[in-house]
Amino acid sequence: MDLLNALVAFANFVFVPAVAYGAQLALGALGVTLIYGILRFSNFAHGDTMAFGTMCTILVTWGLQSWGIGLGPLPTALLALPVGIAVTGLFLVATDRTVYRFYRRTRAAPVILTMVSLGVMFVMNGLVRFIIGVDSIDFADGARFVVNARDFRDATGLDEGLAIRSTQAITIVVAAIAMALLFWFLNRTRTGKSMRAFSDNEDLALLSGINPERVVTVTWLIVAALATTAGVLYGLDKSFMPFTYFQLLLPIFAAAVVGGLGSPLGAVAGGFVIAFSEVGVTYAWKKVAGYALPEGLQPDGLAQLLSTDYKFAVSFAILVLVLLFRPTGLFRGKSV
Repeated sequence: MDLLNALVAFANFVFVPAVAYGAQLALGALGVTLIYGILRFSNFAHGDTMAFGTMCTILVTWGLQSWGIGLGPLPTALLALPVGIAVTGLFLVATDRTVYRFYRRTRAAPVILTMVSLGVMFVMNGLVRFIIGVDSIDFADGARFVVNARDFRDATGLDEGLAIRSTQAITIVVAAIAMALLFWFLNRTRTGKSMRAFSDNEDLALLSGINPERVVTVTWLIVAALATTAGVLYGLDKSFMPFTYFQLLLPIFAAAVVGGLGSPLGAVAGGFVIAFSEVGVTYAWKKVAGYALPEGLQPDGLAQLLSTDYKFAVSFAILVLVLLFRPTGLFRGKSV
């Protein structure tokens, strides 16, 4: 029975949160790896793109709520998400036309485009803070739990209760659908195959008649969809604060590099590697060990390697190790 309690505690505090967080990081890392693989630069504005898309979704959500429109037990933000994606897509395409296109036509080095993305990042960050403010915003409505800890204890007779928040379940389902649609698009559609060909060999793709501007536009629209979805899911699961999305840039880039920059499958795998590493290293394992170990071997302290304040240090350490020993990542993407 104690072993079952240990498994439930592990699922409650480690497995379920890490899977939900990993899905959010995977969606963010997919956007980063698409930009790197197709447009060939590291987009430092990606975290603030997530914040911008989430802000747009929140504003539409407030409007729908004021009109009494909702989805019952589901968050109203899911109804507003397509509008947030559309506005973010238009913003990214306009930014590409006014900023990135000039450097792309002059064949600027990737590091120049990366520096340009830093400027775009500061503009987007300031715009988001100016419009919606800097305070934490909780915009999750509807049912709070899919599985309640008290009901779980009553049903199973265990001492430990399992609680699964509806936002965690929604994150996993929506992220799985988004990833499946993306992989289907890249592998089955003509436009997706054109994007892959452009990523593999730009000059050969141009000789084959592929329109580079169309590929760039579609890439930005897909990135807008991925970034907005990831940002909204993260905001629903935690809360929305613009600076938090800037901080998320480190684990998202770490996930993309760990999986292999330019590899969509690697981005997904890297997201879960980073998530489980952060959660596992910063979780206090005393409760799980208390159930699983004999009385004499139970730890006296929290059995916590690092405080949660240092969770981003885990991403940084993994990123450094991968860059030193395997710069192509787990799935042999483009070398950094």
